[in-house]
Amino acid sequence: MISTKGRYALRVMADLAQQDMDSFIPLEEIAARQGISKKYLEIILKTLVTNKFLQGMRGKGGGYRLTRIPEEYTVGEILELVEGTLASVACLRADAEPCERREKCITLPMWVRFDRMVHDFFYGITLADLIENRWEEKDS
Repeated sequence: MISTKGRYALRVMADLAQQDMDSFIPLEEIAARQGISKKYLEIILKTLVTNKFLQGMRGKGGGYRLTRIPEEYTVGEILELVEGTLASVACLRADAEPCERREKCITLPMWVRFDRMVHDFFYGITLADLIENRWEEKDS
């Protein structure tokens, strides 16, 4: 399940993708447009800046902006950054302990296939697709 933090991170990134790429957008403006508390937004923005998805600038004229063009961000990478993983079951997480039942687990192939579909879906949608409402076209 995608958490509030993941959904808000996508909204923030999409919001910034709709702004002038050369301008820094103040936190207050993003928070007001998206209806997200400034305190919670700061936590999300810190993660995005630390991982170089956004550039932040302090002081007068400061704020946040994308470090790449919207076509170069995928929904999947944004979600995985803030969520940690999109794995549907614990045994498929990258940091999972080896499972003693792996070789005889009759449900594992189903979970692997499901996770592949989720991965391909989210990594197949860019920020540009989101803001231009093109993601539905990719499904057909």
